[in-house]
Amino acid sequence: MSEQDIDKSLFGNDAPLIDTDTKTLQDQLQSFRQHLAELPADVSEADRARIKLDIAETLLALDDKEQAWNTAREVLDVFLQQQMWQQAVESYNVLFQSDQPASLSALGQGVWLAVTFPIAADTTVAMLQHIVEETPDDSDGGAVAAMAAHYIADIRSDDDDHDSLTFLTQNIIGQVAKRHSNVNTQAEMDMWIARLQLNDPNEFLPRLGKVIDVLVGDDWWYDRDKLRESLPIH
Repeated sequence: MSEQDIDKSLFGNDAPLIDTDTKTLQDQLQSFRQHLAELPADVSEADRARIKLDIAETLLALDDKEQAWNTAREVLDVFLQQQMWQQAVESYNVLFQSDQPASLSALGQGVWLAVTFPIAADTTVAMLQHIVEETPDDSDGGAVAAMAAHYIADIRSDDDDHDSLTFLTQNIIGQVAKRHSNVNTQAEMDMWIARLQLNDPNEFLPRLGKVIDVLVGDDWWYDRDKLRESLPIH
């Protein structure tokens, strides 16, 4: 007899079952909302937005996707205005996973920020992995995103995380190569990388930009040219 069967025998067949993890998330959501309600009136907009992002992520975990979208979309503009790129990309991550009509646009915009600005490497890898998962098996776009993820993991991750994160991205590349061209050996991998011109960031990063343009179309929520001007090198 399973744990759920035991619960039913104790409370009757009509008693609603609440998964332990769900109960924990509901408690967490209530705690975040209470914290938000108790903030002093003069708290900064950024601090208030951080808590709302926590709420959005918890709503997503509870599969309340519409509310997760609405909450993340509300705070995104704050993070963009404050140039809080890490939190902005985390907001875009929620927006993508919320499965709303503009979620693919949100993914593209989040990836552009994640690659352009030096945010946490694992966050950038996670966003690029979404592109890998969204592209067809025979699409070069998945290969470009996988190689970009490995490149970012290599140059941006901390010493403590470098080996584990690059191991992950190498596995992602291997999986993409397998599904794309049935690559099984290192020799085949080397040929595949050379054939798709994936060994030079000056080649694959502009191609990633084209993938992003396809995802976003004309639905940009920020001015890329203005953000490029704020970079030390542009």
